[in-house]
Amino acid sequence: MKKEKVSVVRYENPYHSVKKAILDCGGSKHFRPGMRVFIKPNIVFWTRSCPFPKWGVITTSRVIEDTVVLLKEYGIDDITIGEGIVADPQDEKTPAHAFESLGYNRLSERYGVKCINIMKRPFKDIELENGVYLKFNQDILESDFLIDIPVLKSHNQTVVSLGLKNLKGIINFASRKKCHSPDPHHDLHFYIARMADPMPPALTVIDGIYSLERGPAFDGKMRRSNILVASPDILSADMVGAKLLGHEPSNVSHLALAAARAGRPADLSDLEIAGENIEKISSYHEYDFVYLSDDSGEMPKALARQGLRGLFYRKFDDTMCTYCSSLNGLILAAVRQAWQGEPWNNVEVLTGKKMEPSPGMGATILIGQCMSSKNRNHPNIEKMLAVKGCPPDPQEIVDAFKQAGIELDPGLFDQADQLPGFFMSRYEGNPDFDESFFRVD
Repeated sequence: MKKEKVSVVRYENPYHSVKKAILDCGGSKHFRPGMRVFIKPNIVFWTRSCPFPKWGVITTSRVIEDTVVLLKEYGIDDITIGEGIVADPQDEKTPAHAFESLGYNRLSERYGVKCINIMKRPFKDIELENGVYLKFNQDILESDFLIDIPVLKSHNQTVVSLGLKNLKGIINFASRKKCHSPDPHHDLHFYIARMADPMPPALTVIDGIYSLERGPAFDGKMRRSNILVASPDILSADMVGAKLLGHEPSNVSHLALAAARAGRPADLSDLEIAGENIEKISSYHEYDFVYLSDDSGEMPKALARQGLRGLFYRKFDDTMCTYCSSLNGLILAAVRQAWQGEPWNNVEVLTGKKMEPSPGMGATILIGQCMSSKNRNHPNIEKMLAVKGCPPDPQEIVDAFKQAGIELDPGLFDQADQLPGFFMSRYEGNPDFDESFFRVD
């Protein structure tokens, strides 16, 4: 049986730790002078409005620069860093601000690296299965080599978000929405399992200097983990990453699917792992927020403990795409603030693409175009409050909840760009959480 090589290295020193991880897995054997290399970091979120916690959320600039330096040592000068940050497709300022703040422009000046916002670049249709297409960024497809640098994080829809999941960031907006299909075969896990299919030869370097629990964004729990994982085989890197996060690869749907397609076991038995003992350094990272449900309501545990009653805010599923999920947490925060101690009249809130209304509800709020279209004529709905739009308009969300008897503060939505900054207080004064990892000096 062929053994795929994976290295697991403690992060101890700038440059040397990244170099060791890449050399120990044999990743540098693919480097050739003159080759075109595409580096894909993970910038899952960005805002220009305020500083926000990046640890475990965004690939550190430290690992990006160390990788660039190593490539230059091998005579590789044609290096592109590309990312498609989740934002309005017409918003060029937010990606530009991210690249500047993370030091990518400094890398361009210092090493000649090109930095691209892939949403402003051409895309190409790629058939993943008979009649099933996604649009992939053309720059990455035309590169000679890919270096995929995700973060070591768990994820509330996919259990873990590592090398395969990181490649979702190089498809266009329509394709990202398509990935959250209610089709039981062509679902989110199906698409993620196939993200690497059209890629050029690749090296995956998982940045675990910081890891994230209940990811993928700034509201998760961040840890200083000091771990790097590298492999020329993306699935192997991801399976080891999952184990380090305390999850069996066989219990991660997209990893199990990818392994089955490749005819490989999902238990690491076909891996040659160099470096640290993963059993000794793995640490369980919860991947989801707990919801509680009884006859008086359904909602996240934190809201239920506050005593909220008469609200059935159904737990989101993997069909809720990024653009509605960015509003979901804000809505829940507004609902929590709106509670005055009196039970609401059995208000049901549905999201995503496959939920169906329950009978006997006082009002049913349908969040987003997909949910509104699916259930617009459903017989179980007595009072329908449809919030259309993709993504839905915040003011229309406020209006819908008001009609259901829940007074949300519209100011919370007006100041949504400031919300990420509130999470910074969790890490203030803790020397483990150092902003310098996200700069290029």
